[in-house]
Amino acid sequence: MEQEKRTEGGIRMRVKIIAIVLCITLISLPLGCASVMEEHSGAAVGAGAGGAVGGVMGALIGHGTGAVVVGALAGALLGGAIGHFGYDQEKNREQTAKNYSYTESQGTVLRIENVKATPPTVRPGETVDLKMTYAVLHDSPNTKVALTEIREITFKGELVGRPEVKVEHADGTYTTTVPLQLPSTAAKGTYKVKAMVESQYAKDAREITFTVR
Repeated sequence: MEQEKRTEGGIRMRVKIIAIVLCITLISLPLGCASVMEEHSGAAVGAGAGGAVGGVMGALIGHGTGAVVVGALAGALLGGAIGHFGYDQEKNREQTAKNYSYTESQGTVLRIENVKATPPTVRPGETVDLKMTYAVLHDSPNTKVALTEIREITFKGELVGRPEVKVEHADGTYTTTVPLQLPSTAAKGTYKVKAMVESQYAKDAREITFTVR
């Protein structure tokens, strides 16, 4: 029991160190970084932060995903918030491999199957869920793949948000969600979301839109 506590404490400390390093790195970027969140078992957490930049940073321990979430909001979304990152495994490796007629000679395969904003039309102050369903397969079925999920949000050609999830998944099909709470001052119009998922050896991307009225 004592050994388990020491191990868990070591994991938490490493996660905090990673988060702090990422935050320091992001300070030099245009969208910045507003805060570092504490760990939550089972969910990567982003948080809304007002002030100069609405930023997010969080980390996930538990479920073996190794996820770290970073990002920020600016421009038309300044003062908004990123909520709890979540995921569901829709299909296991066997089901996903069958769906894609996958063989290990294909190496790493990443396919975005669906991207949607729910609801597609929102009002300032409301929340829109940015959902992405994708399949991951690679030639080492008993190991996990390091992935980066990116949701790049633009408004009238200006980058206003880029929440990014770094996660490790076993082969399968996953649906992941990043809730975006709009600020009460969110500009009305059409927002474009470019959803991307990438590994060291493969990547895929799709675009959708949502409307603020």
